[in-house]
Amino acid sequence: MTLLVGRHVNKIDKKGRVSVPKTFRDAFRAQTFSGLYAYPLFKAPAIEACGEDFMRRVSESLEDLDMFSDAQDDLAAVILENAHPLAFDPEGRIVLPSELLKHAGIDGQVMFVGRGARLQIWEPEAYEANHQKAFQRARSKGATLRLRPPGPRGEDS
Repeated sequence: MTLLVGRHVNKIDKKGRVSVPKTFRDAFRAQTFSGLYAYPLFKAPAIEACGEDFMRRVSESLEDLDMFSDAQDDLAAVILENAHPLAFDPEGRIVLPSELLKHAGIDGQVMFVGRGARLQIWEPEAYEANHQKAFQRARSKGATLRLRPPGPRGEDS
């Protein structure tokens, strides 16, 4: 899957439709479901979205947790039970459900934020505040990243 990177602001129309940035839509084209899966981001007032392949990985990863454990039940409730499959219309728009809009405090405009294999959808001012906090946390902790070695086909992973 193509990496989802960058930020894009788009307006929501009166019917709750918003155009997904073309670069993001194109990343989901090769999948069986022509759309994305969206669910409330439980760590912040935002929406997280991913493709069918990633959602399947999430579901399979939940099976690695102990059956009937609080961890498995809680994460399944937070992610899978609240996920909405949102199909792209012919113009590349999706309709964001009112419960997701309410969770994220979105009204009028949204900011799409690429996160690699996932994307987030924010109210633009809330995103800016969160972004500043994240930047400051990373700076104050001296955050670093250990890069994985190149993939098996000699590609960078």
